[in-house]
Amino acid sequence: MKRIYLLLSLMSICGLGFAQQIPRFNPDTVLTVTIDSAITVSSTRLTVESFINEIINDTSFYAAFRNMKKYSFNAENRIFTYDKKNSVEGKVYRKIYHNNEGPYKMQFLEKKDEGNVYKRNGKYSLYTVEMFDYIFMNAYNSDFVPSAPITGAKGESNESYKDKLKTLIFSPGRPIKGVPFIGKKTEIFTANMRQYYDYSFFRGTYLDSIPVYRFKVVMKPELSNWTKDGLMIKELTTIFDMRNFQILGRYVDMKYDNFAFDFDVQMNIELGYFGNDQTLLPTKITYQGNWDIPFKRQERASFLILHKGYK
Repeated sequence: MKRIYLLLSLMSICGLGFAQQIPRFNPDTVLTVTIDSAITVSSTRLTVESFINEIINDTSFYAAFRNMKKYSFNAENRIFTYDKKNSVEGKVYRKIYHNNEGPYKMQFLEKKDEGNVYKRNGKYSLYTVEMFDYIFMNAYNSDFVPSAPITGAKGESNESYKDKLKTLIFSPGRPIKGVPFIGKKTEIFTANMRQYYDYSFFRGTYLDSIPVYRFKVVMKPELSNWTKDGLMIKELTTIFDMRNFQILGRYVDMKYDNFAFDFDVQMNIELGYFGNDQTLLPTKITYQGNWDIPFKRQERASFLILHKGYK
């Protein structure tokens, strides 16, 4: 259970993007926002503090995920696993219709597996994929219907782990309690941590039509390698709708190595407006990462999740 808890910690924290050594199979909109111009403090009332305060206090980004329970939609999920030489070792493809009209039903429209995906006992060969299935492919009907806790070690449930460990994705900058060995390394907006990062924001266009601000937090390039190695979050980029300051997307790049584990993970989450009331809902999630725990097999995987046809 400890291995699952640790991986769930990393996945919920780091979520979805692509490690450098694994080829991208899909470009990320948040990473390719068309930038019109840099913004200076003198040209706008906005400041770095404006963006930081919004990131820390925002709740609507998480609400977009919870709102999925109100809609029926199609999900298309792709998983790739890799060997030590970064060659594709296994593939999982799922096309799912999440039907929330009446009692919730999950309908598999297409399922395809290739390569080394499962153990002899029928479980996934990688914990990374097992946790992905739990969180996003809804094997336990957890994310799209009212909570149905699955009891884990010491009476806690995987649901409680998941909800607690989503904090960094939905409220980055806050401390993550209960995640082993991470401590306060997620608090990148404290007075002490700000000395290690550069902050910048730009005007741009998202999805070819929405005017946005791109707020980027990245490690200072002049830092020593020793200092860089001690910083877990390498980059945090957030996309804001210029019209209402709503968060539309987030990219996080994380890498850390200590005696307990090492990981190199990137995650990208994108939202879109739907319906007459312009409800924000998730449209795309990408993850790529390598992680390693002593005495266990190193795991390398990438995911692409697309949600379409909300109604």
